[in-house]
Amino acid sequence: MPPAATDGHAPTAHPSGTPSPTAPGDGVPGGATDAVQGGGPPGGPPHHAHHAALQTHPVPSWWQRHRHTLRATTLIVLLALCGLMILALVREQTGTTGLLVGFGLALFPVPLLLAAFRWLSAPLPAPWRTHLFAFAWGACAATLVAILANGFATDWLASSVVVDSPREADTLGATLIAPVVEETTKAAAILLLFLFRRRHLDSVVSGIAAAGITAAGFAFTENILYLGTAYGEDSALDPDGLSNSATAGTFLIRIVFAPFAHPLFTAMTGIAFGVVAALPRRRRVLRVVLPLVGWFTAVLLHAIWNGSASFANNTFLVVYGLFMLPVFGALTWLAVWSRLHELRVVRDTLPAYAAAGWFSEPEPWSLSSMRARSMARAMARRSHGPAAARTVADYQHDATALALLRARATNGATAPDFAAREHALLQSLWSNRPLAGPPTTSAALALTPPRPTPPPPQPWPGYGVG
Repeated sequence: MPPAATDGHAPTAHPSGTPSPTAPGDGVPGGATDAVQGGGPPGGPPHHAHHAALQTHPVPSWWQRHRHTLRATTLIVLLALCGLMILALVREQTGTTGLLVGFGLALFPVPLLLAAFRWLSAPLPAPWRTHLFAFAWGACAATLVAILANGFATDWLASSVVVDSPREADTLGATLIAPVVEETTKAAAILLLFLFRRRHLDSVVSGIAAAGITAAGFAFTENILYLGTAYGEDSALDPDGLSNSATAGTFLIRIVFAPFAHPLFTAMTGIAFGVVAALPRRRRVLRVVLPLVGWFTAVLLHAIWNGSASFANNTFLVVYGLFMLPVFGALTWLAVWSRLHELRVVRDTLPAYAAAGWFSEPEPWSLSSMRARSMARAMARRSHGPAAARTVADYQHDATALALLRARATNGATAPDFAAREHALLQSLWSNRPLAGPPTTSAALALTPPRPTPPPPQPWPGYGVG
């Protein structure tokens, strides 16, 4: 073990030669830098030091100190206003009873979809507030814009010379207009996360999760409208049995057979943004083209889905069984494979940090196994309570983020703040290690059989053990 592992201090570049955060060069991790930089001698007149500090670090303005709170508050207010307007529009079309019935029935797939996408992103979960924003955007802002735009487009088609009947206008609107409008409004949430919360949308897994949750929110509100309208038809016509019930038929198609439809479409956009986040910055053309390709694919799938529902006979069932289900299966495979790939990156990247003293030897394996992670949290909870389990969860999150950050830098996609981000992650890991390290190591030893010890991997350049 390095000296740092025995004296209680985090490994640093000076004076012992143990590791510190590095500054990458040309996409490849480079030499070590001091863990703490800047600052002057501790002596000197206090008033001069204070004056120099004020000149170097001016007092932030009121806006700078409160801008994050103000932006969050503004966003919440806007989304709430959109939600209220959506409720008013849906209630106007379905009535109060139809709204309540539609709300109750549309709620069925939501917990399952949210749980599936949270499970997918479990190796490096985004904060709940990020996914709550995505769901609220889809359920409120995106749906409001889509309803208004689709209604305007349908009225324009019905009043133009392009179509001969209102039914034809509805078909054209659903096939040509609605996919473009709806996928654009949903993609706006993904773009906002990509621009302002890049750390929470920096891989294919996080892109699929954010897109799927946004689409789940959109489908939830849309299902309220469709189910509430169907209930109103049943109330007026009083059908005999479920076979003639519009509500039962709508529930069967939208909730039972195809709750994945909207998440499937929008996931194409999420995948594109996830790939872009991992691309080197010099690939400027791809960074522009890929999101457009993802969006176009989402629109195309959406148009095929809506168009097949407009044809008679069994066109919809054929498209559903022979096209949409295979595409959904391919997306599921890609999502699971990407999740496993992230865990493999953790397993392959962290041993170099372990060789430098940041982890014990068994920890990289434990941190790359979801079963071992769960066991480590359970051990910490039994020994020290829920707060300890949260500390272990933070430790696992930071270790995964560190591995992915380093892997992207090794592949040429170095983040602009690589050194600062790596420094922060390493210091957070080291501060949590006294509590999180023992259960993480114990979980690895409990789940893996004894085997010959392989030669230790070489640490990253600049991380040599003194």
